[in-house]
Amino acid sequence: MADPSSYRPRPGDIPDSPGVYRFRDEHRRVIYVGKAKSLRQRLANYFQDLANLHPRTRTMVTTAASVEWTVVSTEVEALQLEYSWIKEYDPRFNVKYRDDKSYPYLAVTMNEQFPRVQVMRGHKKKGVRYFGPYAHAWAIRDTVDLLLRVFPVRTCSAGVFKNAARTGRPCLLGYIGKCSAPCVGRITPEDHRDLAEEFCDFMAGRTGTYLRRLEKQMMEAAEEMEYERAARLRDDIEALKKAMEKNAVVLADATDADLIAVAEDELEAAVQIFHVRGGRVRGQRGWVTDKVEEVTTGALVEHALQQLYGEESGDAVPKEVLVPALPEPVEPVQEWLTGRRGSNVSLRIPQRGDKKALMETVQRNAQQALALHKTRRASDLTTRSRALEEIAEALDLDSAPLRIECYDISHLQGDDVVASMVVFEDGLQRKSEYRRFQIKGFAGQDDVRSMHEVITRRFKRYLAEKERTGEWTDGSGTEDPLAAGTGTDGTLTAGPGTGGSLPDGGATLTDGEVITGSLKDDDGRPRKFAYPPQLVVVDGGQPQVAAARRALDELGIDDIAVCGLAKRLEEVWVPGEDDPVVLPRTSEGLYLLQRVRDEAHRFAITYQRTKRAKRFRAGPLDDVPGLGETRKQALIKHFGSVKKLRSATIEQIQEVPGIGRKTAETIAVALAQAAPAAPAVNTATGEIIEDEEPGTTGGSSGEPVTAGVPDERRGQET
Repeated sequence: MADPSSYRPRPGDIPDSPGVYRFRDEHRRVIYVGKAKSLRQRLANYFQDLANLHPRTRTMVTTAASVEWTVVSTEVEALQLEYSWIKEYDPRFNVKYRDDKSYPYLAVTMNEQFPRVQVMRGHKKKGVRYFGPYAHAWAIRDTVDLLLRVFPVRTCSAGVFKNAARTGRPCLLGYIGKCSAPCVGRITPEDHRDLAEEFCDFMAGRTGTYLRRLEKQMMEAAEEMEYERAARLRDDIEALKKAMEKNAVVLADATDADLIAVAEDELEAAVQIFHVRGGRVRGQRGWVTDKVEEVTTGALVEHALQQLYGEESGDAVPKEVLVPALPEPVEPVQEWLTGRRGSNVSLRIPQRGDKKALMETVQRNAQQALALHKTRRASDLTTRSRALEEIAEALDLDSAPLRIECYDISHLQGDDVVASMVVFEDGLQRKSEYRRFQIKGFAGQDDVRSMHEVITRRFKRYLAEKERTGEWTDGSGTEDPLAAGTGTDGTLTAGPGTGGSLPDGGATLTDGEVITGSLKDDDGRPRKFAYPPQLVVVDGGQPQVAAARRALDELGIDDIAVCGLAKRLEEVWVPGEDDPVVLPRTSEGLYLLQRVRDEAHRFAITYQRTKRAKRFRAGPLDDVPGLGETRKQALIKHFGSVKKLRSATIEQIQEVPGIGRKTAETIAVALAQAAPAAPAVNTATGEIIEDEEPGTTGGSSGEPVTAGVPDERRGQET
C-alpha cells in the first residue's frame, strides 16, 4: 500500500486548466482516468487526509504509485480524451457499466445486392440499417415473421441463397409466400431492393401512409370483384397492425428520443435506457456498475452517455436525450453529443406530460434491475471472497491471491505440443490476458519439461519488463540474468551468449507471434506478461509443480506461490511436500481451483486442435513462397487435384490466371521436391481416394477425409 504523499506533485506544478489525468500503480498500469475543468483543484481533492476520502477513492489513491496529466484546450476535448483512454486502458477503478449481454438488433443488409433481414449483435457494420436494440431475439423474430407476409424480403444465409440459386428451387419461405425468392429470379434486384426500403420505412415508423395505401388497394380490389386479392390485402393490413401493436405509441409527434434512468446506492448503480423511435419504444437495455469513488448521479449519467454514444454517429444519436440529472457542467456534454450526431441534440430533464410519465417507468425498471442484481451479486461476492481466503489459508499465503495464473500442456501422442496460460483476477476470468505457447525447446512428449519451459519463458518476460521500466536491476551494472539489453528504439536486443535470439529463446504467442520489447512502456496498455500473479497453478501433480518451482528459482523469483491440481483425486500439491493438501469436496477454494484448471485445459486443447487441423489441411502448395490462398484455390480448381498439378508442365501451369512463368517454375520445383503424401482415406467407408491429396479438396459426398494420420478416435489427446 502506497502513501499518496510519496507521489503527490507540488501544487505549483499542476496547471490550472482543463485536462485529463491518469493514476498508475507500481507496475505502470493505468488504474484510473479522470477529467477536470481545473486540474489543480481536482487533483488536490485526492491528496487530502485519507480519513476524509470515500472508502473506494481511498483504496485507489493508496493502490496508485504515480499520477500524470495531459492539458487540453476545452472541456469537450477533455471529455473526448477521457472516453478514448478509458476504452484503451480499461482502468480497474473507473466507472464501467457491465452489460450482461450483447443486445440484438433487427438488421437489414442494404450493402448487399439482395438485402437480407436478420438478427445481429455486436459492432455495427457500414451499409447495414439497424433497428433496436431489442431485449430478446425472439421479439425480433416474431415481428419479422408478421412483416414478411407484407414485405417478403430475403432472410436466408448466403449459403442457403447460393444453393437455391444453383438448384433453381427456393426454400420453404419462397413456397409459402414469405420470401419473394430473388435466388431463382422471381423478382429483380431493383424490385427486391425497393421492397427492403419499404420494410425499413415501416420499421422506422412511417406506417400511416403505407397502411392507407393498402386499404385503398383493398377497396379497389373489392370493387373490381377481385375478392381473393382483397382478402390477401386485408390479411396484410391485419398483420401490420398486429406488428404495430407490439410497440404501442408512448410519445406523440413521432418523437425520437432516448430515456436514461439511474437507480443507485452507496456501492452500485443500475442504468436503464429506453430507445423511442417514431414515438414507439423500439428497444431497452440496462447496465450495472460499481461506484468506485464518490460520484454524483450527474456523473453517472455522463459515463452512461459516453458508453452509449461513444462509438455512434448520425441518426444513431437521437435528437432528444432525457435524463434524471444533468452532468456538471452540461454544456461540454451537449456539445459533444451534437458533434456525434451532426445536428443539435437536446439533453434535458423531463418536467411534465408523457415524457415525464415514461421516465418514471424507466426509473422503476432501473430500481428493479438494481434489486435483482443485488440478489444475484451478494452471494457471488461472498462466495468468491471465501474461495480466495480458503486458498490463502490452505497454501499458507500472506494474503488472498487476487491474481491467479494457471498453465496446462496439451498434445496428441507427442505431436503439436502446446501450452496455455489463463488468468483469473478477483476470482473472475480475465480473458484479455490469456496467452498460448508453442513448445519449441525440444521435440516429443514430456509434460514436465514442457511446463518448465513455459514457466521460464513467461517469467523471463516479466523480468524483462521490470528491467526495461526500471523496476528491477541485478546490480551488476553491465549484464543481467537475461543477457539482454535495450536498443535505442526501445526494442529488446540480444546480449552476450544468446546467439542473437530474444531473451526467452524465441517465445511465441497466438500461433507463432513473436513478442518483442518494442511494446510501449509508458502508455499504460496491458503489456503481455508485464504483471506478476500471487499464485501459479499448474495442471498436474508433484512433478509438474516441482518443474514450475524450479523454473522460478532459476530466475530468482521467490515471492510467487506455486501449486498443482491433480485431476484424479483433485489433490492440491505444493513444492517440497511429499503429501498433498486435501481441501474438502464442498470447499469453495477447491471449486475455484477446479474452474481455473478446467479453463486452462479448455484453452490449451482448443489451441492444440486448431494447430492439428491446420497440419492436417496442409499440402505441398503451402510451402511455395509467395503463393497465396487465392492462387492456390485457382490452381486446384483448374487441375482438380495436386496429383494432376504435379504432372503438369510449366506451360500448362501458366495457363492458370495470375500464374506467371517464374511462379510456375517455383511451383513445379516445390512439387517435385515434395514427397507424395499418403493416400487420402474416407473415414466413413474406408475407401482410398486415389485422385485427391490431403489439404486440397474434400472427399466424395461430403464425407470426412484424412490422410494416413491418427484422428481423435485412434489417439489420446491431453
